[in-house]
Amino acid sequence: MKRREFIASVAGVAASPLLASAQQPTRSPYVGILNYAEDDDVRVRQFRTALRELGYIEGTNISIGLRSARGMLDRLPPLAEQLVADKVDVIVALGPAVWAAKRATTTIPIIIAFSGDPVGDGVVTSLARPGGNLTGFSYMSTELAAKRLELFSEAFSRNKRIGALYNTREPATSRELESTLSAGRSMGITVIPIGVQDVAQLEEAFQAAVAENTDGLIVFTHGFAVLSRARIMQLAASHRLPVLYGWREFVDEGGLMSYGPDIEILVRKAASYLDRIIKGANPSDLPIEQPTRLQLVVNLKTARAQGLAIPPAVLARADEIID
Repeated sequence: MKRREFIASVAGVAASPLLASAQQPTRSPYVGILNYAEDDDVRVRQFRTALRELGYIEGTNISIGLRSARGMLDRLPPLAEQLVADKVDVIVALGPAVWAAKRATTTIPIIIAFSGDPVGDGVVTSLARPGGNLTGFSYMSTELAAKRLELFSEAFSRNKRIGALYNTREPATSRELESTLSAGRSMGITVIPIGVQDVAQLEEAFQAAVAENTDGLIVFTHGFAVLSRARIMQLAASHRLPVLYGWREFVDEGGLMSYGPDIEILVRKAASYLDRIIKGANPSDLPIEQPTRLQLVVNLKTARAQGLAIPPAVLARADEIID
C-alpha cells in the first residue's frame, strides 16, 4: 500500500485525517521535531509530556523523529531537509528552527512551537490567518521590547543607558532591536546594542557594557541566550551587572529579573495543535496564538548577592518573587 498523504495540498483541498476508519489499515502519524538545542532539551521533554497527556504514546500510536542542531544554527537547514526526505507528516519547529522548516517545505504542515515575531520576521503574513502550511505560537519578542525597557529602567535608571545583548545571527533579534531602540528614544533612554555571535564573545560583551557605563543589560531571549544562559548569568554575577531576561527559567536558575510569557504553556499548546492537525485540521485555518498571560519575576536572593536594591514599586508589580 502506498504511503497516504497526511494532509492534502495547502492550495485548498480539504485535509485528510490520519486516524482513518476501522475498515482501512492505519499507520501511526510520523512527526518530525526540529530543535535548535540538544536532544534532551527541556522544551522537547515538555512537548513529549504534553503528547502523552493527550493520549499519544511513542511507538504505539505516534512516531517521532527528533533532529537537534545542538546550538549550531547552520545545521538546521540540512536537518530540516532530512525530515522532509523522511516523509514526516508534520514538522514541529522550536524557536530558531522555524526558518529552516519554512524553507524546506511548502506542503508538510509546520507547527511553530514558539517564535519571537512570526509576522514581523516574515514567517507568516498574518496571525489570524497565517495561510500556507504554517501555524503555531508567538512569544511576542518585538511587542514586549518596550515594556521590558520600561521595567528595567524603573528598576535601574541611574544613567539611563541600557545595553541590549543579542546574537546577530538570529533573525528575530533585528526587529526586537529596532523596537527597543525606538522605545528608548521615546523614553529618553540610550540603548547600547551589544551584538555577539558565540559564547566566547560574551566576556567582551559584558566588559563593553561596563565600559559604556550602562545601568545593565536586557538579554534578547532567543536560542543563543537559552543555550548560553549559564555563562551569561555567571558574567552578570561577576560584573555585578543587573540583567533582565525574557523567560522566567533564567530567574529560576539564578538570574535577576524576567518579564514575558511562560514558554512551557506555548509548547503544550503546540501539542494540542498537533492533535488537531492529526485529526484533520488544516494548519492554514489555525491562527498563530500569542500569550494571554505575562509574568514579572524577581530573584531577591540574586539581587542581594550582587548588592542590588530592587525598588519597592517594582517589587509590588512582580507576579512572583524568589527569595
